Amino acid sequence: MKFTLHTKETAPDASKPILDQTEKNYGFIPNIHGILGESPVALSAYAHITDQLQENGALNAQEQQIAMLAVSETNGCDYCMAAHSVVAGMSKVPEETVNSLREGKEPPDPKQAALVRFIKAVLEHRGWVPEDAQQAFLDAGYTKRHVLDVLSVVSLKTLSNYTNHLAQTPLDAAFEGHRWSRKG
Repeated sequence: MKFTLHTKETAPDASKPILDQTEKNYGFIPNIHGILGESPVALSAYAHITDQLQENGALNAQEQQIAMLAVSETNGCDYCMAAHSVVAGMSKVPEETVNSLREGKEPPDPKQAALVRFIKAVLEHRGWVPEDAQQAFLDAGYTKRHVLDVLSVVSLKTLSNYTNHLAQTPLDAAFEGHRWSRKG
């Protein structure tokens, strides 16, 4: 299936203001946004969840990026792994942590490792997370609000990961230095 990599000029009218804001925020329109621009609903959902996580999320900026990398690694999304490796660095996630996540391993920090284990349990069990895994997440210092924010990240990254799989989204030059591909 061939998708159009939209610009502000080629996108449907309802996507244009979102792409314009994206360009103002990032200095360019990342290719995932150009692909999502085909559907104002998908682009709006992606932009809105991202904004809400940044503005009102219980997970801090580093935890959000760790969560996005954990979901994207589990889903095998080359594009999102590269993009979030860059953004994680900008969010001051330690390089050792980013490298661990890129290798499918837990971060060295115990609380961050608990976050990754919980995310993997959510994905593996499709939301039917075993009680002991839920409790381990809470015991690590997270709350029910964090649980719902994790589900928001999972929703956001599932939208972008699956879009990238179907569209074979080309990697932006800004993320090229962090190119990734699933091993095995």
